[in-house]
Amino acid sequence: MSQKVLLNATEVHIALHRLACQLIENHDNFQDTVLVGIQPRGVYLAERLKIMLEKDYKIKNIRLGCLDITFYRDDFRRGDKPLEANTTQIDFILEDKKVVFIDDVLYTGRSIRSALTAIQSFGRPTEIELLTLIDRRFSRHLPIQPDYRGRQVDAINKEKVKVCWKEQDGEDAVYLISN
Repeated sequence: MSQKVLLNATEVHIALHRLACQLIENHDNFQDTVLVGIQPRGVYLAERLKIMLEKDYKIKNIRLGCLDITFYRDDFRRGDKPLEANTTQIDFILEDKKVVFIDDVLYTGRSIRSALTAIQSFGRPTEIELLTLIDRRFSRHLPIQPDYRGRQVDAINKEKVKVCWKEQDGEDAVYLISN
């Protein structure tokens, strides 16, 4: 098994700042916008962006939620072991808000399709956008594309993209793993 660094800690940091700036360009003061991290790994990215927007760009009152999509997935009954759900925490109204879904890797698009179904339980947003750190563009099963992407990666199906977060994995990095 070989492992190639796609983004080191400095490059992850630069990508996060670029994504934060793109969000500011489109959402200004975030008065009508909410961020929703998709469990489990999109939450790390969402929390990082919220902190960066507040500390570095002085945006106040950013609303951040996390959404569990476990039981909305089309494959949740296909595994050998029972799935364990993560928490959903959305303590604000989504009605008439712009929602930015945040996930670490966009692969087949199935997680985002599940998130679109799950979010309906919390109201009807005026608009939904997608922000992802890594876009695996040649692996899509559904016609879903990110509005914001940190990096586009051309990985064949046997290769895996692993995003490491300092909070979870002890380092900020993105790896392409080949068998």
